Amino acid sequence: MQKTNETINIPNTITVIRILLVPVFIIFITKNKLSSALIIFTIAGISDGLDGFFARCFKQQTYLGAYLDPIADKILLASAFVALAVLKILPGWIAVIVLSRDVLILLGIAILTVIDIKITIKPTIVSKFTTVAQLMTIFFTLLDPNFVKADLMRIFLYWGTAILTIISGLHYITIGCKILQNIDSIQ
Repeated sequence: MQKTNETINIPNTITVIRILLVPVFIIFITKNKLSSALIIFTIAGISDGLDGFFARCFKQQTYLGAYLDPIADKILLASAFVALAVLKILPGWIAVIVLSRDVLILLGIAILTVIDIKITIKPTIVSKFTTVAQLMTIFFTLLDPNFVKADLMRIFLYWGTAILTIISGLHYITIGCKILQNIDSIQ
């Protein structure tokens, strides 16, 4: 995979649009227009897949995109979990787990940056499954409560997402510790 320094391209534009959809999504949630929020969330989710597809197919992977894409995902998911938990549409404990993992990852990156350790931001397979589970959890939470078997699916998704999020967080902590151990052994 070869990344370029070019910043204005189709994948990065799609990612920026995804970020701009977040306030619209949150407004719909706070106005209790969950169907409209679901449509915006679905569009944002599809755009996440499209930006990656276009970046790979048209060889438009950029350094900016490597940072911007996961940030866009985090903004959308964190906003969704917080808004839905505050409005008691989603259990607060799952929002705490999701946000705690993200804060731990950001703290790890900040620590490595402060001590001048260069790292490549690249999601792990566990992280990718976690993101899919989090997206599905928000999607099913926004569905009409009268949807057949949606309640059972939500409970399954809440617990599955929580477990995957914890595993992913522990995985990133392990990676961070290994990086720090390698630095200590070099010095």
